[in-house]
Amino acid sequence: MREQVVRDLDFGILQEFASDKRVTDIVVSERGRVWVDYGKGLCERAMRVPLKNPALLREYAVWLCAQVGKRLDDACPIADASSNSGIRIHAVLAPVVAQGAALSIRFPSPQHYDLLSLSNQGMFPQELIAVLSSLVRLRANIVITGSTGSGKTTLMKALLADANKDDRIVSVEETRELGELTANHVSLSVREANVEGAGEIGLSQLVKATLRMRPDRIILGECRGEEIADLLRVFTSGHKGGMTTLHADQVEKVPARLMALGLLAKLEPQALCALAAGAFDVVIHVERANDGKRMIREIGVLQSLSGGSGLQGIPVLQLNRDSRGGVAINATMAWADFAKKWQIPEDITTVRHATVGECQLAEYV
Repeated sequence: MREQVVRDLDFGILQEFASDKRVTDIVVSERGRVWVDYGKGLCERAMRVPLKNPALLREYAVWLCAQVGKRLDDACPIADASSNSGIRIHAVLAPVVAQGAALSIRFPSPQHYDLLSLSNQGMFPQELIAVLSSLVRLRANIVITGSTGSGKTTLMKALLADANKDDRIVSVEETRELGELTANHVSLSVREANVEGAGEIGLSQLVKATLRMRPDRIILGECRGEEIADLLRVFTSGHKGGMTTLHADQVEKVPARLMALGLLAKLEPQALCALAAGAFDVVIHVERANDGKRMIREIGVLQSLSGGSGLQGIPVLQLNRDSRGGVAINATMAWADFAKKWQIPEDITTVRHATVGECQLAEYV
């Protein structure tokens, strides 16, 4: 029997899917077809009450957004909203889409993971727990990379669960997904402008505000715009133990992604390279395979090229599944220096053929 969960929104005709604890995403196409992700990829589902009538689908999208106080109409045909519990809703009305409306709904994981539980669920072998714990304990500034739904936020929450319980954590998010991290956690989120165009509070402003809040750790839920400039200045001003997430395909492609964000912030490339190399101590890259399984694929560092002429991403550890479901941990030439800096035993590289990667994965966000 499937396990149910109580949501803080009424989902009406989608309630049967929204109440299922396994569900991470629901998407509805402009033609009213519904796809649901139970943690292993999207699959189309039949509806008891079909949404194929464009007018009904439009009305449903407007009603859903209204529950979180978000305007959705002809004047504002695109809405991006979140509930108090972290449910994210993205809706687009016709004529921006061909007809009716298109909906994307993402649910936060109801479970609270730590590093051990993520390892047991198959995200990484147990040898990596010592690596990740050392990075948190020694207050490395960490950027977690990966695509949408690859497990970036879940891994970040597990890393923060390993932090000192007395740490004052100040987090900045566009929509609240991290939940309550510690008793001394302050959660900041953006505010959009009102109908007169006034009152907007963006990520850049909030990142700056964290400096005046006596933080032990500063967390930016996702870096994807001009706030990169403020985050780099924060992380290079003596604030350690911070974390953020970034959309990138692998460690070696992080510099190009940072360059693109730097252009949005009007940062000179040379300045960005110098700041980024000093701001981020570690890059952790996560991926989601075609079968829905998420895992850490690389751990690496960012390094300035000679003369500050550029920035490169250097893998330190690379993880690959083998034909028997085990995970090979391969160290690069940079591993010895990395292990020494972060006080990690050097002999963790091995090949596991146990149950790692063969167990059922939980729902990551």
